[in-house]
Amino acid sequence: MKSRSGHGWTWLVASLAVIATLFGMPHDASAASDGPGSLARSTAGSTMTVDHGAFDKLLKSYVVPGKDGINRVDYPRFRSEGLAALKGYLMALQAADPTRLGPAEHFAYFANLYNAATLDVVLEHYPVKSIKAVRLADASGSLYDGPWKTKLTSVNGIRISLDEIASDILRPSFNSRDPRGHYLLNCLSIGCPNLLPEAITGAKLEAQLESATKAFVTHPRGVSVTGGKIKSSSLYSWYESDFGGTAGVIAHMAKFGGPELAKQLAGISAIAEHDYDWGLADATR
Repeated sequence: MKSRSGHGWTWLVASLAVIATLFGMPHDASAASDGPGSLARSTAGSTMTVDHGAFDKLLKSYVVPGKDGINRVDYPRFRSEGLAALKGYLMALQAADPTRLGPAEHFAYFANLYNAATLDVVLEHYPVKSIKAVRLADASGSLYDGPWKTKLTSVNGIRISLDEIASDILRPSFNSRDPRGHYLLNCLSIGCPNLLPEAITGAKLEAQLESATKAFVTHPRGVSVTGGKIKSSSLYSWYESDFGGTAGVIAHMAKFGGPELAKQLAGISAIAEHDYDWGLADATR
């Protein structure tokens, strides 16, 4: 990873400022010996919240909705103007204990952590044409295309990777019960569901899940039907079990795609083709 020393004092000041505005929750050192799965716990009935205002401001500033229905990021401006604040936000998140949050706030915490950490690593390596051009190592030192297996962040003293946030912490809480959660985790690629131009919050979570789901299913990169054959995003192949198999995927598409798509899907029982564009969703291209 490129050196971060160039951000120096501004990064430290931004970090301290964001921490000061976060609703603090004490670090639980006893959790350090646990695995990532221990962070999947939330506290039913909790009224605690985390302030995601700093991330919300950054997303509103640098996420650019396109006329083609795809949200892109203005990476050059974000890197020069907002990277220090992003690092401060990530530091503040790591000072909180998400297991003390209620289920919706817990999901919002980890979804924002996932998206912010992904943005951070891409901004550090920018310019790149794809997130898969960022080659990082896992705990064993093996190199991979993309940052998902590298332990990029720490929560409650537990070092975790993006894959662990998605698979060990978040997916157990939504998967087949509510696969819409997939639409809020972002890989910053053209083929990915849109990065929202706002932070995810517990208060808005249901509306954000609904909006993100409909936006992707009704976009050609999500689903299209031509000549009675379905072409869909590879997301539905990778996580087919979370949607209840092929039949569940098609039912999901019909439910959220609107009457016209539902009509086109009627009587189809298989997906003919999957596709995914790994090109970086870069507003400057």
